[in-house]
Amino acid sequence: MGTDVDIDVIVVGAGPVGLLLAGGLRAAGARTLVLERRAAPMDESRASTLNARTMEVLAELGALSRLGGLPREPRGHFGGLPLDLGAVGGTPYPGQWKIPQTELEARFGAWLADLGVPVRRGAAAEALEQDATGVTVTASDGTVVRGSYVVGCDGVGSTVRALAGIAFPGRAASRELLRADVRGIDVRDRRFERLPAGLAIAATRDGVTRLMTHAFGTPARDREGPPDFAEFAATWERVTGEDVSGGEPLWCDAFGDASRLAERYRAGRVLLAGDAAHEQMPVGGQALNLGLQDAAALVPRLAAVVAGTAGDTVLDAYAAGRHAVGARVQRDVEAQTLLLLGGPEVTPVRTVLAELLERPPAAEFLAAGVSGVAEGVR
Repeated sequence: MGTDVDIDVIVVGAGPVGLLLAGGLRAAGARTLVLERRAAPMDESRASTLNARTMEVLAELGALSRLGGLPREPRGHFGGLPLDLGAVGGTPYPGQWKIPQTELEARFGAWLADLGVPVRRGAAAEALEQDATGVTVTASDGTVVRGSYVVGCDGVGSTVRALAGIAFPGRAASRELLRADVRGIDVRDRRFERLPAGLAIAATRDGVTRLMTHAFGTPARDREGPPDFAEFAATWERVTGEDVSGGEPLWCDAFGDASRLAERYRAGRVLLAGDAAHEQMPVGGQALNLGLQDAAALVPRLAAVVAGTAGDTVLDAYAAGRHAVGARVQRDVEAQTLLLLGGPEVTPVRTVLAELLERPPAAEFLAAGVSGVAEGVR
């Protein structure tokens, strides 16, 4: 295939972050192209929660109207301890807003189609060369594209990050949660129920129950693929005493508490956003929201640079600012992970924190952070 030369920004990755970035850039006048290694969109809904700050930035970029009326949940949590997010001030969108990731990607995809942004699927980035005037990307389908900038939105295992020589320091997972969507079972809904043997979460919607569980003291496994349903059902029964093995699993997966942060978010004409820049346990949708907010922060800066109305130092401001926010969010997620997945040894800490959260200033501080509107994360 030939080489495209009329591209301002090549976005690698067609998850929610890449799609929002590409749409926002195109709406701002930049010529964009998306490369995606998968041949079709995912049919598994991982994250499903948008926080207040994400709702704000989606409105600013003109994408919120594409999502329709989203159900609002005023309740949230910090490490499984309840918080009233509906009382958070300083935002028109207090609370949490629910949309399955599959639906979010579909709505963003339709937005890109209306904007005329091409999304090339089955085209994994394999090589990247940058010079003083642009970046050339070679994809697995033979596509060779050249743009002024490339943004890696290609997930934790980012090829773009690796090709750009950006280090990804941090720690591997020590604990993991197992997750499954199951049809045909009758279990009660529960939010972060800590039992003697572990943690259990259950929520039913449209006849499908999402279950999550962690057996205390069980280390994360080095997995080559997702767990099978038999493993999930055995763990669920060990923790809760309930047998769900007769249900119909729609999908299963496992996610750990690994924590890594890219050494830098920019290497010349290559930038990072979303999970390509940071990895943390996806507690309360924090990973998705942090990534979408990366995209929203990058859109006006990168659009101004390619339009010639700003120098590329604004990209350094993006990189430094979002790196700081990523570090702050990771700190909070680490604390939540310990509160959620720690065994009996964290019970005294949970008890003291629960008492503190009865005091409005403490509750408001943590609620603002979870909502993405606290000082230092907005």
